[in-house]
Amino acid sequence: MIWMNSNLIKIMKPKKLFIWTFPFLFLVSYAQKHTFSEEALNDILLTEKNKEVSFISILDENKGRTIFLDIWASWCKDCVVGMPKVKKLKKEYPEVSFVYISLDKNETNWKKGIRRFGIEDGAHYWATNGWKSDLFNDLDLDWIPRYMILDGSGNIKVFKAIKADDKGILNYLKNEKYEK
Repeated sequence: MIWMNSNLIKIMKPKKLFIWTFPFLFLVSYAQKHTFSEEALNDILLTEKNKEVSFISILDENKGRTIFLDIWASWCKDCVVGMPKVKKLKKEYPEVSFVYISLDKNETNWKKGIRRFGIEDGAHYWATNGWKSDLFNDLDLDWIPRYMILDGSGNIKVFKAIKADDKGILNYLKNEKYEK
């Protein structure tokens, strides 16, 4: 195997080395994280009623239920384009908790965006620290929208999706057994 024998690497031509290592690089880039760091769990978000809550308290509130996490902002074109797909999923999977975390620059824009885009149903939170929050640092957040699926224990099942109709999301939701 290449990675275990440095002499073999020296002998192989660069083109062959690339062909052998490329699949492994591909797999590493799609590796999924399964849990949140303690800092992320303790990150503070603001509710629509201006109450500060920790991310772990949001997970605890939804314990036993699958969570569809939507990280968005009202100024984000891709987020707005994805809203109809999120609404469709919400209708198809009423047993799933839909949690929205906004990266809007201020509270007023966040609350206006909720009404403007018709997503009043669901749990809404505002990341007051924006992109610099511990939660988003833990997620290596580099693009929004970001959709995630968490199981009833708060474990990450789909880590990084930028489309609401991502195959990983749809497969998980279709195959999950929900308690009635």
